[in-house]
Amino acid sequence: MKSFIYPEMMVHVPMCTHKEPTNILVISDNADLLTDELDRYNGVDVTVVSASNVLESVRGTADASADVILCEADLDAASAAHCNRILKDDGLIVMKHPSLDDTDANTTLMQILGNYFKIIMPYNAETGETLLLASKEYHPTADIILQRSDLLEGQQYYNCDIHPAVFAMPNYIRKQYLGIIRN
Repeated sequence: MKSFIYPEMMVHVPMCTHKEPTNILVISDNADLLTDELDRYNGVDVTVVSASNVLESVRGTADASADVILCEADLDAASAAHCNRILKDDGLIVMKHPSLDDTDANTTLMQILGNYFKIIMPYNAETGETLLLASKEYHPTADIILQRSDLLEGQQYYNCDIHPAVFAMPNYIRKQYLGIIRN
């Protein structure tokens, strides 16, 4: 397993999907790899909070203050509501989530997110992990900022061709999540 793949996929997919990401909230107890990837973007303000207790960590965060949230914590209904409150009207969140084979856990999470987000799409991190992007406005394959993804330098895995490809999934997965995944 290549240690550079996960942080590149966690960071660059949302950063190259959102039109103008400037305020990034990272919910993580080990954010170094993520913040290293975020350092590739000029004019970005990054705030890191603990993933150990999401509710406590984000409680004081201002409403509509983040464009993108990178979340390495498990979200329940209350923490998802706080993340929604923190995100701007065109914000998006990327998070780790259970394997797509765990249909019950994912269905619950995606139904909670469906209260706040127009687009909910899992994607492959190519490390045996699946990430989940939930967006209020931007579609990760239709709204990719090609110039931004093409001009990024230094990544070892992510590029403008990988970006839309990671959202492809087999039919047996699509059928399990029919009506739950929003794309």
